[in-house]
Amino acid sequence: MRFIRFVVNFLFISLVFIFLSCLRNNSDNLENLLLENIEEDIYIDPLRERATEIVSLMDDRILAAQVLISGIDGNRNLSPNMIELFTEIPAGGIMLFRYNLNTDSITIRNFLNEASAFLYEHSGITPFMAVDHEGGSVNRFSRDITTLPAAVSYWDIFLEEGRETALEKIKNDSFKSARDINALGVNMNFAPIAEYLIDENRVFMASRSYGSDPVFTAQAATAFLQGMESAGVLCVVKHFPGSAGVDPHYALSVLNWDKNALDKLIFPFAQLINNGARAIMAAHTLTPAIDSEIASLSSVVMQNWLRGELGFDGIIISDDFIMAAAGNQKPQDAAVRSIAAGSDMILVWPAHLRLTHQAILNALEDGTLPRERLTDAVQRIVYEKLKMGLIQ
Repeated sequence: MRFIRFVVNFLFISLVFIFLSCLRNNSDNLENLLLENIEEDIYIDPLRERATEIVSLMDDRILAAQVLISGIDGNRNLSPNMIELFTEIPAGGIMLFRYNLNTDSITIRNFLNEASAFLYEHSGITPFMAVDHEGGSVNRFSRDITTLPAAVSYWDIFLEEGRETALEKIKNDSFKSARDINALGVNMNFAPIAEYLIDENRVFMASRSYGSDPVFTAQAATAFLQGMESAGVLCVVKHFPGSAGVDPHYALSVLNWDKNALDKLIFPFAQLINNGARAIMAAHTLTPAIDSEIASLSSVVMQNWLRGELGFDGIIISDDFIMAAAGNQKPQDAAVRSIAAGSDMILVWPAHLRLTHQAILNALEDGTLPRERLTDAVQRIVYEKLKMGLIQ
């Protein structure tokens, strides 16, 4: 009997020991897991810290200038008008058109280098040098550049030769062309278009779309983006959330779809965000199911939908506010409203540059534009410029 009690006690003590050992091991594992999660939570991207530091040193004049992408006169040297404007308002970017780029490569390179260096001298920040370079009919260069075919031509390759062949060609073509334009001084491209063809946009989009398959459109736009950005050119995916059947330069663009249908429409944008898109252009498209404001003026579209639901954390650039789809408001008023609603950069023509810059300063002073919103926008801009090596 005594022997049996001994065995029972021994087994009991052994089980207790094993239980405590397991508990201690699990506790150690739990502690390690918690520590790993804490380390992930407290990790801060050093470039974001640096961007915050740089922006904290900017005065209001520079802050208000950094959110502007300005057009520029001429094609050989900075004109006296642009020298005066850029001295006062060293814009965060320059948008280039065919009349700026219709000379030879050496002249273009010298012109863009002069403009970029001038803005750097007056702000300490290298500007984005941007162009619409989609391919096909949307081509601002007249010579010396590897031309890109229309986007729809890759849809034909996809149908005839298969998906992988089409995607590989897109990536190779965009890389070669980006290498050429980057050598001239271009570092931002308002492309690719991530809108697949539907009945509502077919006439307007035509050859600019990668076709009617949303999956292929997402893959094709991603391949374009990867090719361009591997050659040093930042892509601005456009036009979120999509275009209707009219040209927004001349008329209001309306998508009378419910939210479920719109979510299907923006599928390529969602995929591109997951694939690392760093800049997106907000369209002047009205989506009544989402908001009563056009996308480029809507915090619901830009902050709640694009940033909140889709998780986009890059730069939002509004489309040009002199387009008819933007309404009859003054461009400078629209610019302030757009930034307050969530956009980070505004396209502006030289004739409106001073008015727009002053409107931003006025809104900052009277609280119409919260300072936190403006500094948030500029931090995103500076962060991307740091990633691109435009700021040392």
